Amino acid sequence: MLVGKELLDKARSLSNRPEDEIARGCGYVGPSGRVLRKSFYRALVEAKGYKLPSSSGGPAASRGRQAEFRTRVHGNGNLLIGHAYTRRLGLEPGQEFRIEIHRESGAIWLLPLDNEGDKK
Repeated sequence: MLVGKELLDKARSLSNRPEDEIARGCGYVGPSGRVLRKSFYRALVEAKGYKLPSSSGGPAASRGRQAEFRTRVHGNGNLLIGHAYTRRLGLEPGQEFRIEIHRESGAIWLLPLDNEGDKK
């Protein structure tokens, strides 16, 4: 991620491009490939000589998106769990599960299937 004069020079050279392309060209891209707009804009402002106060909310404010342990059923009927939760459980792409529904408790269980199929 460029900062200071290098950032200003590169952004100026890309000024005829869309904002996201300028940010990407200056290196403001997260590990998932998402453009880090807020970081890019803050760096631009600071490169212009303005000192910005640190984000309010203490250290937790700079950690990005946090898992909320909440979800909702989408309009198409799907229920998305999300990467934050599958990563916490150590789940890998391609793993298969049997779904058990426990109506009494309202719980949904994901039971891993072994390589030989579903054994009970």
